[in-house]
Amino acid sequence: MDGLKGFWAEKLSFLENYTRFTKRDTPLPSWSSSDVDEFIASDPVNGPTLKTAREAATFGATGAALGAVSTAAFAWKYSRSPHGTALSFLGGGLFGWTFGQEVANHTMQLYKLDTMAAQVKFMEWWERKSQGRS
Repeated sequence: MDGLKGFWAEKLSFLENYTRFTKRDTPLPSWSSSDVDEFIASDPVNGPTLKTAREAATFGATGAALGAVSTAAFAWKYSRSPHGTALSFLGGGLFGWTFGQEVANHTMQLYKLDTMAAQVKFMEWWERKSQGRS
């Protein structure tokens, strides 16, 4: 069992990048899109990467919406089963999100960018800004 635990600890070690932001005594305040835009304008290295990652999320959301609606409509048309339609909606949304993210990954060349580092830099910037230490 120790080998399995060590295996997953190694595979999920990237989650430690966020622990100082998620396991705080007081949570960080919410930010708005104007705050994100301010960070994008102020950081010439991580700003464009964060902007690209945010644009890629719209690909995923669009894919999820298209996948969910089209598979649910197909299931409803041919089966008239409410639970089958609901499962098709969920499955199509999941597949659509995944497919949309893959399309974004290739068209925006996200594989060349360190999006996690950009997100961590944004969180550090937001932490400083929200505490008044810009």
